[in-house]
Amino acid sequence: MLNIKAGKSHREGLLEWLKKKPEHQQEYLKASVEENYDMPEAILSAIRDVAEVRGYENLAREAGLSQNALYKILDEDKEAKPRFETIIQLLQALGLRFTVEPIGKTRAG
Repeated sequence: MLNIKAGKSHREGLLEWLKKKPEHQQEYLKASVEENYDMPEAILSAIRDVAEVRGYENLAREAGLSQNALYKILDEDKEAKPRFETIIQLLQALGLRFTVEPIGKTRAG
């Protein structure tokens, strides 16, 4: 899935991979939500990575947000708690939708 060349940091390789195709961005966010469903800060970090490669201005416009609002939502130094509606707007702008699935038996117990 993710092919990183020697000599590059993990982050550089990740961002390069995310830039290649919007589908990579969608796969990355989907995996982040599935693996970190109980850690909103990790999900926001993944959205931040995608915003970086898409451009904050572009993503803000596509989501119907101001660029300043998007920066505040994704600011690493603050404990952002975006509204549910805002997360839905961002997901839709990224070509994704919010879905609900049952938790597997191994997680529930």
